[in-house]
Amino acid sequence: AGLWSLEYKRELTTPLCLAARRGHAACLRHLLRRRADPDLAPGGHGALHEACLGGHTDCVELLLEHKADPNLQSDEGLAPLHLCTTQDSLGCAKLLLRHGATVNLPSDDGGETALHVAARNCLCDHARLYLRHGAHVDARSAREETALGVLCGQAPGAGEGCLQLCRLLAAHGADIDARDETRRSPLHKACGAANAGLARFLLRHGADVNAIDYDGVSPLGCALQNAAFKRELQPHLTVQLLLNHGSQKIWPPAFVKVLKSCAAVPEIIEVLFNSYSQIPVSEKWTEAVPEEVFQQHQLFYESFFRLAGTVRCLQHLCRSAIRKKFGSKCHCLIPLLPVPKPLHDYLLLAPEGVVL
Repeated sequence: AGLWSLEYKRELTTPLCLAARRGHAACLRHLLRRRADPDLAPGGHGALHEACLGGHTDCVELLLEHKADPNLQSDEGLAPLHLCTTQDSLGCAKLLLRHGATVNLPSDDGGETALHVAARNCLCDHARLYLRHGAHVDARSAREETALGVLCGQAPGAGEGCLQLCRLLAAHGADIDARDETRRSPLHKACGAANAGLARFLLRHGADVNAIDYDGVSPLGCALQNAAFKRELQPHLTVQLLLNHGSQKIWPPAFVKVLKSCAAVPEIIEVLFNSYSQIPVSEKWTEAVPEEVFQQHQLFYESFFRLAGTVRCLQHLCRSAIRKKFGSKCHCLIPLLPVPKPLHDYLLLAPEGVVL
């Protein structure tokens, strides 16, 4: 008792790599003048990799002036461009390209190009730079993902950055419906990430709202599968968007499965339920909603289960008739109707907190 083994982790590196990592340009210059090898990488990363990771533009410039290889790959098969992953590294990327870095060089492991990396990190300025230098907008990774597919799998946390990058890729001819190895499209990924902004953009640019992946899952299915874990991202907005663009609805007998998985997100239950003109509510469905969830959203679930054995109200049936008439054009035709904005919202399935 009271005894433990001490393990010392030894890092293989060089003074040059340490100086580059810390951004000590003066120290780096001194070492390079003493003929330090700029490409020596005993620990797997060269000095250029370290400088790019830290976004140290002055260090990158020094190393390149001393003939560092701009395409040197690390032990993980990453070139310096692959390590330009922050806004601060834009200057590093510019210098690398100016000194001959290959913009379409794939990483050894994942086969990703610098454009994939920019997409994963929502770096619009980096992506613009790479495209200007001849990056292939639809280059495929080892998983058959394009930069657009990678981008659409990111959670909506970068404000307008990701949407701006999405516009940039589309403007350069990116395939809106490019499928990866699992046959998932960018729309599948945007919906799975509850990224309504990207999903809206893709749909406006002709994305297939009913595309099916290898598992038989549609974009709506992706949105529903992940909704319970992404409530703070308001996943019902994505579901609403898909239904207003003509997404095929869930098979009615399978609705109880959605109720089980999404009970904690009553907005989704409401939006999906209201997309049908009439769907029988079974009293057995109460078993699908945990007691604590029922208590938390009591007003909604009481109104929901009161519909067991009843017919929906005339107002809802009128909404269903209008939506059926407009079909996949609900998103663009309903806002043109000469009715008040609250009625537009109602027709577009905006949740109200109760069902009638």
